[in-house]
Order: sequence, then C-alpha cells, then structure tokens
Amino acid sequence: MQRFITTLLVAVTVLSGTVLPTFAQTSQTYTVVSGDTLFRIAIRFGTTVDALAQANNITNTRIIYVGQQLTLPSGSAPVATATPTATSATPAPTATPTSGVTHTVQRGETLGSIARQYGTTFSAIATANNLANPNLIYVGQQLTIPGATAPATNPTAVPTSAPATSTATYTVKSGDTLANIARQYGSTTTAIATANGITNINLIYAGQTLTIPGTTGSTSTTTTSGGSTSTTVNLGSGGFEMGGHVISFAYPDLMKSTGLTWAKVQVRYNQGDNPNSVAGTITTAKERGFKILLGVVGNKDQLAANPTQYYQDFAAFLGGVAALNPDGIEVWNEQNIDREWPSGLISGTQYTTMLSAAYQAIKASNANVLVISGAPAPTGFFGNCTPTGCDDNFFIAEMKNQGAANYMDCVGIHYNEGIISPTLNSGDPRGSSSHYSRYYNGMVSLYSSTFPGKPLCFTEIGYLSADGYGSLPAGFSWASTTSVAEQSEWLSSAARIARDSGIIRLFIIWNIDSTTYGDDPQAGYAIVRPNQTCPACNAIAAALR
Repeated sequence: MQRFITTLLVAVTVLSGTVLPTFAQTSQTYTVVSGDTLFRIAIRFGTTVDALAQANNITNTRIIYVGQQLTLPSGSAPVATATPTATSATPAPTATPTSGVTHTVQRGETLGSIARQYGTTFSAIATANNLANPNLIYVGQQLTIPGATAPATNPTAVPTSAPATSTATYTVKSGDTLANIARQYGSTTTAIATANGITNINLIYAGQTLTIPGTTGSTSTTTTSGGSTSTTVNLGSGGFEMGGHVISFAYPDLMKSTGLTWAKVQVRYNQGDNPNSVAGTITTAKERGFKILLGVVGNKDQLAANPTQYYQDFAAFLGGVAALNPDGIEVWNEQNIDREWPSGLISGTQYTTMLSAAYQAIKASNANVLVISGAPAPTGFFGNCTPTGCDDNFFIAEMKNQGAANYMDCVGIHYNEGIISPTLNSGDPRGSSSHYSRYYNGMVSLYSSTFPGKPLCFTEIGYLSADGYGSLPAGFSWASTTSVAEQSEWLSSAARIARDSGIIRLFIIWNIDSTTYGDDPQAGYAIVRPNQTCPACNAIAAALR
C-alpha cells in the first residue's frame, strides 16, 4: 500500500565496531563477520584502513556490515602470528596463547561481568578490542579476552547446600533507577550492581542490559481473548502505548483525548539526503506533546544498483536521524514485496543484513531510540518466496534464522485488511479464509511465536471503510461492506485486546487524517471521516477506560 512520504535530504554518522578473530577469506576478498572493524581487518592483512576504504569506495570508515565483501588491496596477505618458543625444560601441559581467548557476548552481560568471569579487568578488555564506548556491547559480539585461556571459576561462590537460583535480564528504559528495577524483581540495588560490575549505582543508561540475579524474571503466561496462549514480555517503562499515523498533525487534541501518545510519520531516504531534514517533523511532534515514530523507507532502485554501499549509507543516515532524538525508528516498510524492495533481492536474510547495520548505527548514536524492524506486508499471495515477493511467514522465519532478534527492540507488524472483529479466529467470508493473515489473532500468534520474548509493535493497524467516499477501487473491494461503525468497534476491540495481551508494546492506527481517496484509498482508513467527525475516537477512549 502506498504511503504519504515526507522527502528527506542527506547522510552520515556513526557505527561502532569491535573484534572477531575468525574470518572468511579468498585470494582477493574478505567477508565481514560480526564484530569486525576496518582497523582490525587492516592489521590482519598487513594493509591500512585508508587502503581498504579506497579499494571498496567506503566513505565512512566506521561503518561496515556483516556479510559485506571487501576487496583486499594488492599485496595484502594474512599476517602470521608468532609461535611462542619454549624457554623452560618443562613445558606447560597445554599451550597458553598470550593473545587471549574469544568470548561471545550473551544477553545481560557487561564488560564488568565478563572481566570477572575471566579474572581480568574492564579496561583491559576495552583496550584489547578497541572499544570506543566500553558501555556499548551487544549480543553476539566477539571479544578478545587478553591473557585468558578459560573462564575463571570460583568454587566457593555458591555453597553446595544452597538451592539453585536463576537470573533474568532487563533492558533499562528512560527514567529507570536501580532501586525501582530491584523492587520490580524482588532483588536489591547492591545485588544488581554487583552482578553487572556497576561501581556507581546512580549511573545507568537507557538501552543498557542488566543481569538480575536470583530471580525467575518478569515473564509469565497469559491467554488472549482469542483463546491463544502467549508469553508476556518486558514492555519497558512505557508499557503499552498507542498512537496514530499522521499526515498533517491537524488533530492533536482529538488524538490526546482518544488516548494516543505517539505520532508516526513516514519519510523517504535517498542517498545523499541530510538527516537534519527530519528535524522539523520531530520538533513539531514534540511541541504538540507526542512521542515521534519515524518510519524510514529507502529507495529500492538505489539499493538494487549497489547494495553494499547502500546498506552503509542508509545506516549512516539513520545514525544521524537518531542523534536528533526521535523516540522510535522503524527500519523500512513492507520490504517483503517488490513495491518497496528490489525484485530478485527480496529475502529476510538480505533485510537482516541491512537491519544489523542500521540498529548498530542508531544505538551508537542514541541508545534511547526504540528500534522497530520493518513490518512486512501480511500476505499469502506468493505461496512462499519468489523474486517479486515473499509471504510474511516465510520472510520473518528467514529474519529469525539470520539473528534479527539481536538487532531490534520491537518486532514490526501490520494488520490492515481485516473485515471481521479482532475477537474472531474464523469466518472470514473471502477465499483462503483459514489463512493467518485474515485474523488479528492469527497475525499476533505468528509473529510472537517466531520471535518469542520480543514485544510486538503494530506500526499499522486499521480497518477500511468507504462510508462518505463512495465506491472502493477494484483492488480494495473486499472492504466494500465495512461501515464506519464497524471500523470504530473493531479498532477499539483490537486496542483493548492489545493492551491486555502483555506482548504488544505499540499500537499505531493507520491512519488519523488522510484525505487521499483514489487507487490507494488511504482516506478510507482514516478515523477522522469526511464530515470531520471521529466515531472511532470515542469508541477507543471508552474501551481503554
């Protein structure tokens, strides 16, 4: 579905990198793996960062991405590692490399906790891995632990008679303190500080992942009104929130009275665009009292021309946007169909490569930004994956297999073709009536089971009604009998179900105020109708009270 697009203009900024000692190599190329930086690659192959950048037309030497193929400058070759010679008549039972071992970062770990595990120091690990920001590490990152051969152990740490305890992890949100986190988990400030190597208990930051010792965590099982069982997840300090996709910010008071606290605007990125071009949109939303979600969509033709360069430029642009302090960024939109992504390159694997670079650039620039994966178009049209499109169930399965859960705070999801109540799990009058995409609960069940433990963010949810506009175009005739009264009832029911589910973080209504009604009848989805009334506003407000 086409969307209103706010055109942007520029590029640039940040992406931190770290170390991974293993690599894939051919005689002329090198494949980037998680944790690589140009600096480390240059050292390994006896060349320089500038030479690598020039050979690969890289304009920002701090941004490379997993899977990227780098051309090695002429004369490059792996640098041999010296083998220590024995200086004692009695050699050690096993080899002890002085360069250390490799540790893969797990969820909840900090440099402090890793240092204690290996009997080394926070600063030693940071120095060995060239970490510009020692407080910023991520799950799956490979760290060299200097001088270590195995994790240090402390056999007296837990008495043998003590019952086994478990741990949970918690991602710090804006406004959190160690004290309120400790209360939430029935722990203590001191216990959490000790478990995470925190020396100043008053200094934590949004986006930081904490290990919570001696608890089973905050997840529990709940049953939705549709009858499906799901697991509640940590939604963060904001909890469940609602918003609307806006065209003009024309109805701020109406939105607030409905209970909407977020505004979403979609913007289009082209190579060379300046992140500062979205500053006005961010300012307008905040001046009207809303959190702002930017759905950033790129140019599929530019992507197709040079994916390697485009992924780098797009990540740099998003890093620049994040520095302007939006509240959330959705990385692309409906990237599983050829309207938004180049034909022949459509796959969850390709998208996750881009998402990985984008996530790291955003978080390196502003850890407070909520990163939402681009929501695929809900469809069973293709029957699997084809060059021109991929059904969303196959697409998100590919994302999962590629590790996409490590590169998002929330899973993007769309539901905008419903013609029955969200409480129903059967009875859609169209063909393929058993397909999951026909039903609100079918969509939620699919996405939550694919990414268990991750909250879902509806970046589009809406019901189409032609009331007040006349007949619908042929491609949307499936909604020809939906009334505004049904639109209001179904939206309010969906909002209530989402709020009570424990797994929905954000619920963005598509849309608030469009007046475009043509081949793509966007105005038919708008909750502000042609006569300037908003029946859905009252229904949603009442349902959430």
